[in-house]
Amino acid sequence: MLPLRTLMSSITASCSLLFSFSLIGQAHADSMSALIAQKSAQTTVNTAYRYPKVEKPSPTVLPAFLSGSYDNVDSEHLPLLSSAESQSGMAASEVISTARKMALNERAIIQGSCWDYLDAVFKRAGVTRDIIHKGTYGQGPYVSSDEIKVGDWLYYINHGYHGVEHSGLFVGWVDEYEQQALMLSYAGEDRREPARYRVYDLSNVYQVMRPSI
Repeated sequence: MLPLRTLMSSITASCSLLFSFSLIGQAHADSMSALIAQKSAQTTVNTAYRYPKVEKPSPTVLPAFLSGSYDNVDSEHLPLLSSAESQSGMAASEVISTARKMALNERAIIQGSCWDYLDAVFKRAGVTRDIIHKGTYGQGPYVSSDEIKVGDWLYYINHGYHGVEHSGLFVGWVDEYEQQALMLSYAGEDRREPARYRVYDLSNVYQVMRPSI
């Protein structure tokens, strides 16, 4: 057994060591608190910041001549039709306007095929047609999308109907990347139906005729 004096000395030394550790821990905690307070004081919050407003697109205002109710054009395509008529050149605008009147207002029935209908459109519009590109149904060459303009009379492979050849009036691109376009199409074949505005796949256009004055 240790002498009493030696035991008391050991206890005193242990207490001193524990007290020293306690002081070091407290100093470290105080240092961390001071650092956090300093960083907080340096951080300023900009309460005046305002997130930018998101501008909502204005609704398309259609001209009066397209304000009716039609069963031969989807309403979602009316802005494209309006734009084609108002923003194209004189010859193209005349063709688009004449075709729109015949299809939507008069609901004209022309004896014959799609060729006869578009021939009547061009004659009523008072324009001639220039052959811009001429290929063949099976061999092409086929035009690229950037070669097609509003008012063009196109011959193309109708991929939506047994791959037959068809012709129609180009109004505008619905999705140029996918080569989906709004066309004025006339069925003919004694169906006694007015021309319709429909979306067609124009990946194989082999003839282009452009209106001119």
